[in-house]
Amino acid sequence: MARSSPLQDFQYRIEAAFLRTAIFLFRLIPVDMASAAMGFFWRKLAPLNSRHKRALRHLELALPETSEGQRQEIVRGMWDNLGRVAAETFHIADLMKQNDRFKAYPDERTQQILDENTACIWVSMHSGNWELCVQPPVRYGQKVTGVYQALKNPITDEILRDMRKELYRGGLYSKSHQTARKLISTLRQGESVGIMADLREARGIKVPFFGLPAYATPIPASLARTCGVPIVVGRVVRTKGVHFRIEGRCIDVPVTDDRKADIEAATIEIHKIFEEWIRENPEQWMWIHRKWALA
Repeated sequence: MARSSPLQDFQYRIEAAFLRTAIFLFRLIPVDMASAAMGFFWRKLAPLNSRHKRALRHLELALPETSEGQRQEIVRGMWDNLGRVAAETFHIADLMKQNDRFKAYPDERTQQILDENTACIWVSMHSGNWELCVQPPVRYGQKVTGVYQALKNPITDEILRDMRKELYRGGLYSKSHQTARKLISTLRQGESVGIMADLREARGIKVPFFGLPAYATPIPASLARTCGVPIVVGRVVRTKGVHFRIEGRCIDVPVTDDRKADIEAATIEIHKIFEEWIRENPEQWMWIHRKWALA
């Protein structure tokens, strides 16, 4: 990594100081109060941002049967949820210890994975407070290794990564070829991996999503096929305030002579489940990403 200039280094330190101050202040406020307040402000102010119009366009593409008024309400609900997630991020360590805030509904095979502590790939989407999707495996004692997109500012990146150490006890690694090898090693050692799989991946593959071609990452399916482990597709639903329902649905990656087709089939299946769940709670998904090849 190239060394930063003195001016850029100064900027990084100022940003980090603001972040540390925000963390300190938000941790003084009870999480329920902080979440509600941030959700309220984001619902009111975020529609002034250009991303609001982008989210409306994406929603119209995906759910053309909705009216303009319905789309406005869904996107305002999205901002409310995102504001809550922003506030709750500062309380992750405490939230992970408060089991009464979570209701887990794994399917039969997912429950078996939890009971037997066997390796799998936990694949989730940006719904509800997605940060907490690994709460069930962590609660059962699994060491989950996570993957994330590193920030440009290495100081704030380290701060935010440290805040998530209770979620990813196997470590949290930025995307790279070295990380891919680390994930394969982790799975082959019998431990689990957590990956967000609903964002745009222009270098990935195209799959149908709400009836339209969308960019998707093939990484979860590729890792699962390579290591012979199942995928658990999970979601977090915000039920009321800072309370959540977490669901898990286990799928297998097909193994035939056509590796590319196997990976594509599993990635399509993941996105079918995502679409089904998003349709149930559209206001809790992040519509601002340019997921579709047409957008």
